[in-house]
Amino acid sequence: MKALVVPLDGFTGALLAGPAVRAVATRAHPVTVLCGPDGEPAARLLPHVDDVVVWEPPPRTPEDGRTDDDPLVRRLRDEAYDVALVLAPGGHSPGPAEQLLLRARVHRVAACGDTRPRAVLGTAAALGFRPRAGDDGRLRVVPPPDTAQLTGAGPYVVVHPGAGPPGHAWDPDHCAAAVSALADAGHRVVVTGGPEETALTRHVSADIAVDLGGRTDPRRFAGVLRAADAVVTGVPGPAHLAAATGTPVVSLVPPGAPRRPDGVPSVLLAPDACTARDVAGAVHRLLDERT
Repeated sequence: MKALVVPLDGFTGALLAGPAVRAVATRAHPVTVLCGPDGEPAARLLPHVDDVVVWEPPPRTPEDGRTDDDPLVRRLRDEAYDVALVLAPGGHSPGPAEQLLLRARVHRVAACGDTRPRAVLGTAAALGFRPRAGDDGRLRVVPPPDTAQLTGAGPYVVVHPGAGPPGHAWDPDHCAAAVSALADAGHRVVVTGGPEETALTRHVSADIAVDLGGRTDPRRFAGVLRAADAVVTGVPGPAHLAAATGTPVVSLVPPGAPRRPDGVPSVLLAPDACTARDVAGAVHRLLDERT
């Protein structure tokens, strides 16, 4: 049986698809993840993914607009997939994906609008796929590489100051103050960010922290997060990636934002109300829970 898993919410959505991928892989081979360009790096980190196909869904419209002669439609049809699971959280219509899969002649298609593990695994079970014995449904990634050559020796806390979705950004000066407060509390700090965020990470790290802005690909980033004592971020993708590596998270999220990372100790702080001292205190509480 050949299967597709189709997450529709970028990097975070692809990570959250991991438990479903593992369940589908108990009876299907190959398992292909069909996702947008933003989700591809995360999809390639998931265990039991045999292939990743990149698809650019139309922006929140009910129609896909593709024809039967579209190259993607032909590719999926030629692969002759038997079943597909579409993961479409709030704000993302499953309609375009379902139309694409219909044109590709996928025999069975199910959609889930809730990316919490219980909901996703329930939809997978309705298709006949159940997790392996002992699979707790937590987020996981393939083992990342050792990154000590980037971070240096000794324990550290990661601060990831990227903007993320609207309303999630924490003021760069506040991030820099949090780095200073963590260092004053005795923590070695590593600041991370993408290639387009090097000016931000340089400002936040100052002369206090290790600046890894623009120096990690997704696998190395996962390695940096896995080896950290804790991660401080307001960006959902890195927060969930940290959880997938088993690292506690301090999430700077506004009220009503997506849920906290699953499966690891975490603290939620409102970015417009917390201080650098609050962040250092939250890290301290998480580390106390680990001892």
